[in-house]
Amino acid sequence: MNASKTEKEDRENPLRVLLVTGMSGAGKTSALKALEDLGYEAVDNVPLSLIGSLISPAPSELDPRKFRRPIAIGIDIRTRDFGVTPFFKKLEHLVEESGVEVGTVFLDCDDDELRRRYAETRHRHPLAIDRPVSDGIAHERRLLESLRDRADVVLDTTGLSPGALKGILKGHVGTGTETELTIFVVSFSFKRGLPRQADLVFDVRFLANPHYNPDLRPLSGRDGAVADFITGDSGYGCFFDGLTGLLFPLLPRYTAEGKSYLTIAVGCTGGRHRSVFVAEQLAAWLEKQGQGVHLHHRDLNRT
Repeated sequence: MNASKTEKEDRENPLRVLLVTGMSGAGKTSALKALEDLGYEAVDNVPLSLIGSLISPAPSELDPRKFRRPIAIGIDIRTRDFGVTPFFKKLEHLVEESGVEVGTVFLDCDDDELRRRYAETRHRHPLAIDRPVSDGIAHERRLLESLRDRADVVLDTTGLSPGALKGILKGHVGTGTETELTIFVVSFSFKRGLPRQADLVFDVRFLANPHYNPDLRPLSGRDGAVADFITGDSGYGCFFDGLTGLLFPLLPRYTAEGKSYLTIAVGCTGGRHRSVFVAEQLAAWLEKQGQGVHLHHRDLNRT
């Protein structure tokens, strides 16, 4: 095959390279495993200086340009020769290279969750070998702030199961074989902030609050007594009908424009009663419409 023909194929069918980075402990290993399941060739901890060799090897039967299998490369502060400035330089070089389409995913996580993960594994933070884990997390967050701001996709992995993480990655950076719209419904507490990846946010704090009923306070929105209490609010039925009426015409439009993933967030004060119940009902309704749904209660088990 002559050089001009190869260059034309590269332009028409670029090699897809995904750089996966983020906070230490935020789930890079799980993300790479999920990407591997989605059709990527996943490689972890590749020094920045060797990325070019990885994606542009000498012509051979294993040349990734021949097979066009996308590559996911894990990089973080533990990677040899890693640095924010070298990372951006390498990214600019890859973008300029013929036949390569580059994307970046930044994995983030709540500080409390990161501390819990380090405590469970008894690992030391790479930036705080002789100091508290909290110091390392704070230092790393400062170092990576500009990298996070420039990432194509920022994913908050707080409380996510591997399956939910895979579903989100499938929607954002799937290999292109997925045509259906996958919907992620998440309940949350406004006190703990909005879910970072939310596309649509609904505030249900106007509904009657079970928290002020001593018998219902220890329960959650998954319990029948709480469900009865919330549906007994005279405004609930009208609200839910309006919510589903809003979403019904939107879903096919999202699909038509090529959107493969939609995150709907439902929030209340504590993330335990009202938001959980509404999220459960919304997920059930979406499934009846034939949608693929992932349900996650971000703050249900957090005190």
